[in-house]
Amino acid sequence: MSELLQFLSSGVTVGAVYALVALGFTIIYNASDVVNFAQGEFVMLGGMITVFAYAAGVPLPLAALLAILITAAIGVAINVFAVGPARGAPLISVIIITIGVSIVIRGSAQVIFGKQIYSLPGFSGETPIRLFGATILPQSLWVIGGGLLVFVALWLFFTRTLLGRAVLATSNNSLAAQLVGINTRFVMTFSFAMSAGIGALAGVLVAPITLTSYDVGLALALKGFAAAMLGGMGNPKGALVGGLLLGLLEALTAGYLSSQYKDAVAFIVILLVLFVRPQGLFGRRVMERV
Repeated sequence: MSELLQFLSSGVTVGAVYALVALGFTIIYNASDVVNFAQGEFVMLGGMITVFAYAAGVPLPLAALLAILITAAIGVAINVFAVGPARGAPLISVIIITIGVSIVIRGSAQVIFGKQIYSLPGFSGETPIRLFGATILPQSLWVIGGGLLVFVALWLFFTRTLLGRAVLATSNNSLAAQLVGINTRFVMTFSFAMSAGIGALAGVLVAPITLTSYDVGLALALKGFAAAMLGGMGNPKGALVGGLLLGLLEALTAGYLSSQYKDAVAFIVILLVLFVRPQGLFGRRVMERV
């Protein structure tokens, strides 16, 4: 029983990180129908910038805030200089642009930060918590709590604020949104900033547990994309549930089968979703007349 609880706690922790990455995908997808494959690099930047700012003597909370703000600014720059100019181009072209941006960011991070693996101290110390025979790191509670807090904040944002509804309106019909006075350019810029900030927050929260380096973004982007697909692309609730389910599946696979198969779970999930339920668990089936 204690072994199962250990796997479940590990799965929920990792799943919360995947959920945060999936939420980043969701924000930009809701604003533009674009899948931003640079989302994983935002997670990497959040962790790496925090590590170097903290090593330079900046207090950890301020270093984390600085990393989130810098990453959000990079997200804005990506929209202004890369994605924005391609507005109106075929969707696949924009997705390829985000892949290219991801490669540029990863290469730049390698030059700036080096190839070493870095870590951060736990926010509440390193003493593990014993619960029903399972061992839980205090940092895991920060990760889970951060994921839930971001989910609640996004749900309130999309359902209770004018700007959130403007994001959804822009996604449904950009031209109609412009005709009713919505500044779609600002909506896109804000969406990229918020998505990048959430990704950076995920990187800050998980760095004390999994460590960080210049190349962690690619795997996280694929896992976050799988989680978003599983829950239903564009649905914040689906991103949360999909991330947690994917994390649990990985943890149980590694625990009861082999850790060698752990990374294959995300790809299996993507294939199953595409074949069985393309709209995901919480997505809506879209019918188009052609």
